[in-house]
Amino acid sequence: MVLVGEGKASLDGQTISYTIKRSARARQVRLEVRRDTGLTVVLPKSYNLGYLSDLLQDKRQWILSKLAQCSQAPLLPAEKAPQSGDTIPYLGRDVEVVRRRSLEEAESAKLEGERLIVNLRGSRDGSLGPVLEQWYRMQAARLIKGRAEELSARLGLPYSRLIIRGQRTRWGSCSQRGTLSFNWKLMMAPPPVIDYVILHELAHLKEMNHTSRFWGLVAEHCPQWRQHKRWLKDHEADLASTLSS
Repeated sequence: MVLVGEGKASLDGQTISYTIKRSARARQVRLEVRRDTGLTVVLPKSYNLGYLSDLLQDKRQWILSKLAQCSQAPLLPAEKAPQSGDTIPYLGRDVEVVRRRSLEEAESAKLEGERLIVNLRGSRDGSLGPVLEQWYRMQAARLIKGRAEELSARLGLPYSRLIIRGQRTRWGSCSQRGTLSFNWKLMMAPPPVIDYVILHELAHLKEMNHTSRFWGLVAEHCPQWRQHKRWLKDHEADLASTLSS
């Protein structure tokens, strides 16, 4: 998406500020309201800005209601690195973080049953965050790539390459050139949810949109896609705050 600018609108006597973005994928105007960013208007590439004022007036009740809900919602927890003894999610289950110090082993993490052992050099008392993130990224590169290859073959939709990233607001994406990108924090979700995200992006190789044809293709290979999509929405804040990225 491309940032276009900012604007203000008077809705039922309230002055509302908003951000305008354009998206090559968008087929219609999309309104997003979040506590941290307020109102964002996502426009199709060819949308005439002259129509925006009337549209916001038509949607004013929905906008004001969502903004009111956000103002009453608690702030999201600040991101912080787990400490030894804390639990963190991995593939949909909680594992206990255990710090170990070693003079010989390199800094690393290793899953042993339901415990994630984090080795730190010597007596260093630094944050576990960087080591844990590196471990998650390694698991994502291995497991997500493996599942993407299997599902790609099943759908008959080959991709050009796969990248693991640390996006704050996206679980995955598919470029016009066939590059798939996935968020390493997906490794905290249950495997069926991870498969849904992979299938979602693979489907974009055939349908670069969110039309009924696209969702039909997703549903054909993932009948419970709505449930998995809802899981991601419900757990988005918790997963985002588990580790700093």
